[in-house]
Amino acid sequence: MKVLFIADPMASFKTYKDTTYAMMREMAKRGWQLFHTLSGELSVNGGLVTAQASAFEFLGAKADDDCAWFKSSGKVQTALKAFDAVIMRTDPPFDMQYLYATQLLTLAEQQGAKVFNSGQAMRDFNEKLAILNFSRFTAPTLVTTRSADVRAFLKEHGDIIIKPLDGMGGMGIFRLTEKDPNIGSILETLMQLDSRTIMAQRYIPEIVHGDKRILIIGGEVVPYALARIPQNGETRGNLAAGGRGVAQELGGRDREIAETLAPELKRRGILLAGLDVIGSNLTEVNVTSPTGFQEIMKQKDFDVAAMFADAVAEWSVH
Repeated sequence: MKVLFIADPMASFKTYKDTTYAMMREMAKRGWQLFHTLSGELSVNGGLVTAQASAFEFLGAKADDDCAWFKSSGKVQTALKAFDAVIMRTDPPFDMQYLYATQLLTLAEQQGAKVFNSGQAMRDFNEKLAILNFSRFTAPTLVTTRSADVRAFLKEHGDIIIKPLDGMGGMGIFRLTEKDPNIGSILETLMQLDSRTIMAQRYIPEIVHGDKRILIIGGEVVPYALARIPQNGETRGNLAAGGRGVAQELGGRDREIAETLAPELKRRGILLAGLDVIGSNLTEVNVTSPTGFQEIMKQKDFDVAAMFADAVAEWSVH
């Protein structure tokens, strides 16, 4: 197998917890040929989608801060269809450059490339808006560009979360109550004077028990979730915001949500998704670069990376 990863610079990986690193480690163990490129190194020449791809040897990190865990060769302009699989792992924000990259990936798929997740799926499944397709699993939700709508939603529910549609890792998420003295400033900042669409959701008190990440790979549900538990005084459970990750078996409601979404995600060509569930409510469907592999692997001895590599091998021949 020849696999191209479109990902952020590899020297920046936090290897002790990075999911892309875990994927690469498993594939290197299998003897697969690995390549890396940046999303900004995609191009079209003569109608063919290509990338400045570097083959690399996986050496393995000797410490948490080891940046020399790989050895790269020079970059070679290579057609995406020349790889057995192309894995898109560039982190959000999902800005215009990200959108252009997904459009090039869709063109590459039309030329025969096997891309996971597909460009179409990443465009269709905005990580925040995707939950609107599964409203029976969600808390009351508002999507708007009007700050007046948010104020009315806040008056109705008393305690809400507001967040941008293009971020990751908890960036730009605010909790608002009616007594907050900074409502106006927060809305002006986040909504950029009613020119930016945001999402508001009723606050879910169960966040204190964790924001659960549930992984779906190849249409199959990973049997463990990663509960990201906020620090004291913090609303966000995201690991990037200091949350503590605790792996746990899926509960009944969690499994119901995951097993309902799994076939639909598979139908849409989404090989890997990370559902976020707080209490009994679905809050996000992550399809750009879902994480959580290593924490589950270490705490539950369940090989998520092997499950992912198996799915890549299977999907790449269909």
